[in-house]
Amino acid sequence: MAGIVVVFDFDKTIIDCDSDNWIVDELGLSQSFKQLLPTVPFNSLMDRMMMELHSKGKTIEEIAECLRKVPLPSNIVSAIKSAHSFGCDLRILSDANVFFIETILEHHGLLDCFSEINTNPSLVDEGGRLRIFPYYDFKASCHGCKICPPNMCKGLVMEKIRSSLPARGTKRFIYLGDGGADFCAGLKLEEKDYLMPRKNFPLWEIIRSKPELVKAEVQEWCDGAEFQRTLLHLINKISIEENCRVESDQLVATDCKSHTSSVPTLEHFQSALPVPY
Repeated sequence: MAGIVVVFDFDKTIIDCDSDNWIVDELGLSQSFKQLLPTVPFNSLMDRMMMELHSKGKTIEEIAECLRKVPLPSNIVSAIKSAHSFGCDLRILSDANVFFIETILEHHGLLDCFSEINTNPSLVDEGGRLRIFPYYDFKASCHGCKICPPNMCKGLVMEKIRSSLPARGTKRFIYLGDGGADFCAGLKLEEKDYLMPRKNFPLWEIIRSKPELVKAEVQEWCDGAEFQRTLLHLINKISIEENCRVESDQLVATDCKSHTSSVPTLEHFQSALPVPY
């Protein structure tokens, strides 16, 4: 369905954990990570953790192999592939990073399903070290959002996504997420859109406490099975609604062409007498 744009958070939404914490825990960085966390911005801290891994001799391939073990429920894999096959425009909006996301998606055969990945940039430098950079250079300027972390405002990115779409045609959004910053993105949704928070996670809690701030219809989910069922139900629902709208518009247009006036006159009503049996 070309008129449907589905935007996914990544950590604890597509995958069933936080990819940064997964790498930190699985590759033995938990102690140094916890020590530095109170003093260093999270995004900068992850870049520093990659430096530490490099100093310990961990290769990019070893990091990638660790990422390939990240839990990703089969229901979610199936749901994403189905949404893509239906013609939906699938995008990611995440505070992870390009290398982590692309490595995991490619491993599960999902990378080509997404038209765009909005996340923190990353690269492998000449020395073989993975570098992670902020989406916004928060040291140079501040995005001004009080909800989101300094390196990325999801609300601003959602505005960019919406403004990048062709003006022609109706676009309906479905946004799936779990965290507090996803609430900022959800505030950019409109009445005909849908917000899918993960139940018992921060986004869900915020919506429960401030439901009047959200214009979109809220449809919660708790696990991979409900993720799949709810997402595909909403895609089907929007498809039916949009098809009915198009058919209605076509009927109106046909009716306008076949009559000199679209407003019925008194003569029209008087001529429409019941036919006797």
